[in-house]
Amino acid sequence: MLPHVAMSAITDSSAFSVHFQTTVINQWKSSFYAPYSGDNSLQTQKESRTSLTSTLALGWKPWKGAGFFLNPEIAGGSGLSKTLGIASATNGETFRVGDAAPQVYLARLYYRQVFALSRAKTFQASGFNALTDSFPLSYVSFSVGKMSVADFFDDNRYSHNPRSQFFTWGLMDAGAWDYPANTRGYSSGAVVEYVRPSDELRYSIFLMPKEANGNVMNFDVLRSQSQAIEYTHRYSMNGRKGALRILAFYTSTSMGNYRESLHNQPLAPDISDSRRYGRTKKGGVIGAEQELTKNLGGFFRISWNDGTNETWAFTDIDHSICAGLSLSGSAWKRPYDVWGFGGVFSGISNPHRAYLAAGGKSFMLGDGRLTYTWEKLLETYYSANIYQQKIFVSGAFQYVQNPGYNRDRKGPVPVFSLRMHAML
Repeated sequence: MLPHVAMSAITDSSAFSVHFQTTVINQWKSSFYAPYSGDNSLQTQKESRTSLTSTLALGWKPWKGAGFFLNPEIAGGSGLSKTLGIASATNGETFRVGDAAPQVYLARLYYRQVFALSRAKTFQASGFNALTDSFPLSYVSFSVGKMSVADFFDDNRYSHNPRSQFFTWGLMDAGAWDYPANTRGYSSGAVVEYVRPSDELRYSIFLMPKEANGNVMNFDVLRSQSQAIEYTHRYSMNGRKGALRILAFYTSTSMGNYRESLHNQPLAPDISDSRRYGRTKKGGVIGAEQELTKNLGGFFRISWNDGTNETWAFTDIDHSICAGLSLSGSAWKRPYDVWGFGGVFSGISNPHRAYLAAGGKSFMLGDGRLTYTWEKLLETYYSANIYQQKIFVSGAFQYVQNPGYNRDRKGPVPVFSLRMHAML
């Protein structure tokens, strides 16, 4: 769901809001031994990489229940090894772009209309793409334009935002959902929501890129699009809030097929030679979050896709399971600090394994060969509030084993991170 987060704003009124964020992340990894590497492998030598994102969030309410939102954004830098070689990449703020120089682009431009279904209301504080308003407890809404699907789906209060929570992709989002997005994580489409205090239902249809990991979107909606439907049930257990989510997705576009590419070229197959319209990818996500004590919460996600056709937009994961804990600093009189610990185990389908083992490459992986096993990543982070809930500094440690599902390149690979996040 869209964030209803209170924060100070540059400008804030009932009709307008202006917010800003900037996030800088530096990651460092040590060298590790591997008997071989490919074009898309995690590099074996020591590395240090820095990323930067800055976002301006403009909101305008022209009439009751309406909102227009505009987010210009700048991003630069890169992830470790150009964000290659690890399916659950270590920095959720980096993208698979060839040029590390900062680039300005339009992240979001969309319209949202809310129709109240109840007289009962709650206060919505101003936040990123949320205007100060009294908000109905039950409503139907319609959003259309350029957005991130993750703004609406696969939400999790403990693990969904790499600017303030866990860093790695596999904890940030459901790894096996190859969700519709361009290289930087955005797409154009529509979302319909039906929300009551305990139950939420969402449906979306979004454009897919013309090419795998591409920035240009395909407007041939009849042949290329991705749909998702999600049900969320919110509940209370012994006075502790929780939520259960079930999501199903279906994508159709001009993907390549692993088995067909292997048949065409048994050694060093090229997935692009089997691309054609009519290829599909379907799967699902089950996730939950639960308050365990006043200060401690837990979460898990299980995700799966059929793994028949190539990864097109997110990352090379066909099934994953992740879980973690989040502890508020209230226990040591630092109420806005957070400590988190989590892990994600990721895997791929048999056809996907065979394709990589034969020397095939995707836009994320390709060691030249593969001795398959699960990729494992553990992460712990601490986020410290430095100034009035506006500036946060975080440190993190990640332990990666078998990057790219390759037992021959098992590592382990330790990754250390430092993050600064500021918002107004």
